[in-house]
Amino acid sequence: MRLTSKGRYAVRAILDLTFNSNGRPVRLQEISERQKISLHYLEQLFRRLRKGTVVKSVRGPGGGYVLSRSMDEISIKDVLTSVGENINPARDLVGSADIKSDTVEFILTKTYFENLGVMMQDYLTTTSVGDLIRKARGTVELPRTLGVPEELGVPTEPRGAGLGGLHESADGKTRDIPRS
Repeated sequence: MRLTSKGRYAVRAILDLTFNSNGRPVRLQEISERQKISLHYLEQLFRRLRKGTVVKSVRGPGGGYVLSRSMDEISIKDVLTSVGENINPARDLVGSADIKSDTVEFILTKTYFENLGVMMQDYLTTTSVGDLIRKARGTVELPRTLGVPEELGVPTEPRGAGLGGLHESADGKTRDIPRS
C-alpha cells in the first residue's frame, strides 16, 4: 500500500470537517485555509467523497459540506477508497501474469503480503472517523477552536496554536505539553 497525498489530504479534510462542523455545513474554503490544501484540489476530492457517500453537500447561503453519516459509521477505508486509493499491498504483486512464479520464495512473499493486506483492510475498516476524533480529543491535548461550545469537548482556539508548552484542556486543567 502506498498512501498518496490524495489519501492523506482526504483524511485530513474529513477530520477537519468533523472537528469544525458543529452541526453546520463547512465550506471548502475554510478547510483549504486551515489545512493549507489547494481549494481546487479539495473540490476534486470532495466530488469523489460525495460520490462515495462520505459527505453530502448543502446548497445556498451557509452551505458547504457535512458528513453523510455519523462519524462512527464512516471508516477510514471508506474515505480512502472513495478517493481511489489502493489499500491492498498485494495487488501489484499478485496482479500481473508476467511476474507470476511458482518458486517457494514467490509463494511465501505473496502469502505474506496477502495476509498483510487482510490485516490492513481490517484495521482501516474498523477505524472510524469518530475513533480518530475521540483519540485526538482524549490523548492529545488539542488547542481550542473558536466558536465551538466548550461543553462539547471540542477545541475552541485555532488548531495548531499552542502546540507544546502550557495548555488548557477541555476539563479546564492546565497541562504541560512537550514540544516535538
